[in-house]
Amino acid sequence: MSVPGIVAPPGGFIGPVKRSVTIAGHATSISLEPVFWRALDDAARARGLPLNALIAQVDALRITAEEPPNLASALRSWVVSAGA
Repeated sequence: MSVPGIVAPPGGFIGPVKRSVTIAGHATSISLEPVFWRALDDAARARGLPLNALIAQVDALRITAEEPPNLASALRSWVVSAGA
Protein backbone atom coordinates (compact mmCIF):
# COMPACT_ATOMS: atom_id res chain seq x y z
CA MET A 1 0.00 0.00 0.00
CA SER A 2 1.36 3.41 -0.85
CA VAL A 3 0.28 6.66 0.69
CA PRO A 4 0.63 9.80 -1.43
CA GLY A 5 3.49 11.98 -0.14
CA ILE A 6 4.64 9.42 2.43
CA VAL A 7 7.94 7.62 1.77
CA ALA A 8 10.20 5.37 3.80
CA PRO A 9 13.36 6.89 5.27
CA PRO A 10 16.60 6.41 3.33
CA GLY A 11 17.58 2.76 3.65
CA GLY A 12 14.06 1.75 4.66
CA PHE A 13 12.62 1.07 8.07
CA ILE A 14 15.34 -0.42 10.23
CA GLY A 15 15.19 -1.14 13.95
CA PRO A 16 17.60 0.20 16.54
CA VAL A 17 21.35 -0.30 16.22
CA LYS A 18 23.42 -0.40 19.40
CA ARG A 19 26.65 1.62 19.59
CA SER A 20 29.06 2.10 22.46
CA VAL A 21 30.01 5.66 23.35
CA THR A 22 32.11 7.21 26.10
CA ILE A 23 30.61 10.02 28.13
CA ALA A 24 32.65 11.66 30.90
CA GLY A 25 35.04 8.73 30.86
CA HIS A 26 32.31 6.10 31.19
CA ALA A 27 31.37 3.69 28.41
CA THR A 28 27.67 3.25 27.72
CA SER A 29 25.59 1.64 25.00
CA ILE A 30 22.88 3.50 23.13
CA SER A 31 20.33 1.91 20.80
CA LEU A 32 18.99 4.21 18.08
CA GLU A 33 17.56 3.72 14.64
CA PRO A 34 20.06 4.37 11.82
CA VAL A 35 18.21 7.53 10.76
CA PHE A 36 18.92 9.02 14.21
CA TRP A 37 22.58 7.93 14.14
CA ARG A 38 22.95 9.63 10.75
CA ALA A 39 21.31 12.82 12.04
CA LEU A 40 23.58 12.85 15.10
CA ASP A 41 26.67 12.25 12.96
CA ASP A 42 25.62 15.13 10.67
CA ALA A 43 24.91 17.44 13.63
CA ALA A 44 28.27 16.66 15.23
CA ARG A 45 30.09 17.26 11.95
CA ALA A 46 28.22 20.56 11.41
CA ARG A 47 29.30 21.72 14.87
CA GLY A 48 32.89 20.52 14.46
CA LEU A 49 32.50 18.06 17.33
CA PRO A 50 33.23 14.38 17.76
CA LEU A 51 30.02 12.38 18.06
CA ASN A 52 30.79 11.48 21.68
CA ALA A 53 31.13 15.17 22.55
CA LEU A 54 27.75 16.03 21.03
CA ILE A 55 26.12 13.12 22.87
CA ALA A 56 27.79 14.28 26.11
CA GLN A 57 26.35 17.78 25.62
CA VAL A 58 22.84 16.42 25.09
CA ASP A 59 23.33 14.16 28.13
CA ALA A 60 24.36 17.15 30.26
CA LEU A 61 21.14 18.93 29.27
CA ARG A 62 19.08 15.79 29.81
CA ILE A 63 20.18 15.28 33.41
CA THR A 64 19.09 18.81 34.36
CA ALA A 65 15.47 17.98 33.51
CA GLU A 66 13.04 17.59 36.39
CA GLU A 67 12.34 14.01 35.27
CA PRO A 68 15.22 13.05 32.95
CA PRO A 69 14.30 10.62 30.18
CA ASN A 70 16.70 7.87 29.19
CA LEU A 71 19.57 8.97 26.98
CA ALA A 72 18.23 7.40 23.77
CA SER A 73 14.91 9.22 24.20
CA ALA A 74 16.71 12.49 24.90
CA LEU A 75 18.83 12.08 21.77
CA ARG A 76 15.80 11.34 19.59
CA SER A 77 13.97 14.36 21.02
CA TRP A 78 17.00 16.59 20.52
CA VAL A 79 17.45 15.50 16.90
CA VAL A 80 13.81 16.22 16.09
CA SER A 81 13.69 19.56 17.93
CA ALA A 82 17.09 20.74 16.68
CA GLY A 83 16.20 19.93 13.10
CA ALA A 84 19.52 18.10 12.99
